[in-house]
Amino acid sequence: MQIELDYDVKKLTSFKCGGKVKKVYFPENLSEFERVLSENPNIPVFGNLSNTLVSSDGYNGAIVLTTRMNKFTINGTSVVAECGLKGPKLAQAVAEASLSGLEFMIAFPGSIGGEVFMNAGAHGQSVADCFVEAVCYSRDEGKIVTLSKKTMAFDYRTSICQSFDLVVLSATFELQKALRKSDIEVKMNENLAFRKAKQPSLALPNCGSVFRNPEGDSAGRLLDAAGVKGLTVGGVEVWENHANFIINSKNGTSLDILETMDIMYSQVKEQFNIELRPEVRYLGNKNEKEDELCKKLKMIK
Repeated sequence: MQIELDYDVKKLTSFKCGGKVKKVYFPENLSEFERVLSENPNIPVFGNLSNTLVSSDGYNGAIVLTTRMNKFTINGTSVVAECGLKGPKLAQAVAEASLSGLEFMIAFPGSIGGEVFMNAGAHGQSVADCFVEAVCYSRDEGKIVTLSKKTMAFDYRTSICQSFDLVVLSATFELQKALRKSDIEVKMNENLAFRKAKQPSLALPNCGSVFRNPEGDSAGRLLDAAGVKGLTVGGVEVWENHANFIINSKNGTSLDILETMDIMYSQVKEQFNIELRPEVRYLGNKNEKEDELCKKLKMIK
């Protein structure tokens, strides 16, 4: 198993922000993953850091990156994918096999583990729609367990994994055979066009949606109405085309991003008495100000 010391994760993160992590494990299979977790029960686990804000001061600890657990198999309409596999790659592979159900993943930068963990979805499709079961690591039990769709308790952008500290290692999906592969390709192209029109390109360092949609409303609408579009703090800015995206346009720091999030959050709370919840997770050392902001924003660590 590959192990890196003082590993610079900045290039891996979607925000293109972050310092060095003291120790990073790159397991390639279930046994290696289980060994790392048994020896380090509380170690943070990440996919490709697509929705993670890493401290510019780095992290003086160890983490697991599952980027090398990226295999998948297609057997008829059944698909099994490991957690580190990127969603767009799987979407393209099943489309080639004329299988429908994962078209929404083509426009997501995340990996399968994270997408199952948060029940990702878009354009009328979600993970829960075609999910069968997941192989997870239970930190509480210290072992690998298999969870059915019913047990996963999927809801909007959530699953049981978030409540019981379960790490998704692989997932099985049951897809539908399409009459024409071209229908799948049309849907995927529409999803990509929508993302291009409504969301910033990944060439502009960003972490996707910053805040979750509150029940019955849109975080983007609330932030737009609060007047935060174009807001600039240090090297980052709120995207001018959609108020729920932060762009790291000029090598901004993690503190720049947290301070921007704080202003966005505070403006919405002040004007609409709604407390937005971050989509973004935080990893790393925190100075006094960063610690204060993470607690205020209720950032997941």
